[in-house]
Amino acid sequence: MKFGGTSVADVHSIGKVTGIIEHYRNAGSEIAVVISAQRGVTDQLIGMSNEIVESTDTTPIEPFIDSLRARHLKVLNEVAPQYSEEATRIIEDRLKNLRGILHALFHLRELTPRSKDYIISFGERLNAPVVAAAMMQKKIPVTVLDGCEAGIVTTENHGDAIALPESDFHIRSRVVPLLANSVPVIMGFMGCTRKGQITTLGRSGSDYSAAVIGSGIDADEIWIWTDVDGIMTTDPRLVPEARVLPVVSYLEVMELSFFGAKVMHPRSIEPAMRRGIPVRVKNTFNPSHPGTCIIESGQCDTRVVKALTYIDKVGGININGAQMVGRTGVAKAIFSLLADHDINIMMISQASSEANISLIIEEEQLSIASDALGVLVKRGFVREVTQNRDVCAVAVVGAGMAGAAGTGGRIFTAMGRSGINIIMISQGSSEANVSFVVRKEDGPKAIQALHDEFQLSSEPEEERC
Repeated sequence: MKFGGTSVADVHSIGKVTGIIEHYRNAGSEIAVVISAQRGVTDQLIGMSNEIVESTDTTPIEPFIDSLRARHLKVLNEVAPQYSEEATRIIEDRLKNLRGILHALFHLRELTPRSKDYIISFGERLNAPVVAAAMMQKKIPVTVLDGCEAGIVTTENHGDAIALPESDFHIRSRVVPLLANSVPVIMGFMGCTRKGQITTLGRSGSDYSAAVIGSGIDADEIWIWTDVDGIMTTDPRLVPEARVLPVVSYLEVMELSFFGAKVMHPRSIEPAMRRGIPVRVKNTFNPSHPGTCIIESGQCDTRVVKALTYIDKVGGININGAQMVGRTGVAKAIFSLLADHDINIMMISQASSEANISLIIEEEQLSIASDALGVLVKRGFVREVTQNRDVCAVAVVGAGMAGAAGTGGRIFTAMGRSGINIIMISQGSSEANVSFVVRKEDGPKAIQALHDEFQLSSEPEEERC
């Protein structure tokens, strides 16, 4: 069971967490728990680190340490008055270490990736004693481990590390023996290299931690506890009648997350997918709701389309020129230049004439991309490079689309009925995702039209896990 930042943010939420763990443990389940930092703390640690490096004067390190202390001890004293003394000592020791590294950072004025990983791991380090004490208050025996102690061995890519296959062996030997007599409370978001250097696991790092731990202990299921009832057919802010999906496949979740849906990061699914372990997304504040089950095959109903998502913070890059026709190496030059500037390409479309290549990237990277690709104009590889900020990307996702005739026709007919012009189209070989680009103002209207077209608000005939 992994509990995210909103699930461990305050006294009320931690009370919910301990109640859930107590319930399932009393029912006979062996449970390993992965916890996140309190909501917003990791961002505060990042912000303070950057402020220290960039500051030309003194930086308020002591007030920052005091605010972290007050926040965590306030919650601790309310959720675990009988066990607060020992937990307070642990928190004070860790705050002392954090203060030391922040002062060293102030004098060095250099934030290396390795130092940053160590600093931002303190969100989990400070919260773990609080959650553990709250569990002990409910007479739940616990063993607290950081990611390294739990056996998560990673690459040396600080800030975005990947768990190595050998993690399974270490986790099995360190965590499994604890399960019979206690609940391991493991700090998410972190691991360590083979040399013992602290690393962090990037976006959705705690979800990834849970999947790696679940794989290592060969869990029956991995449960991701959050503040929503599950994965939805689309964003309910766009379509109020959106509903929770009882079942989706690993592939569908990865396709949705690539296009901005707030579900598990693709990397977080891989360890579970490798072992075929079901993943459940459930609501800490509504634990009776069954949530969403993610499994190998989500095809428990006859729907071809499962869910919709769109991203509005994107931009288009158009690369044109007759010079490109039949000329080898143009695409390689484009992608190499963008890679050199750390620009991720979300969608690609090329005209059959080879005279045009269109790309969708993050909007904030548009200017950098245009400047980088300007080199190709100077070299005579292309005639012009233009950008378009008035776009958004829409993704239609469903494993049932593979081999289902007429799905594309329904999508584009729905767009035509709604008066929406399609600027660009992209479909992967998996056939589980049809993506297209429309004007930014047409994005919400496109989602609503497709949700209606495929009747996603109605319950399917059969959908179970």
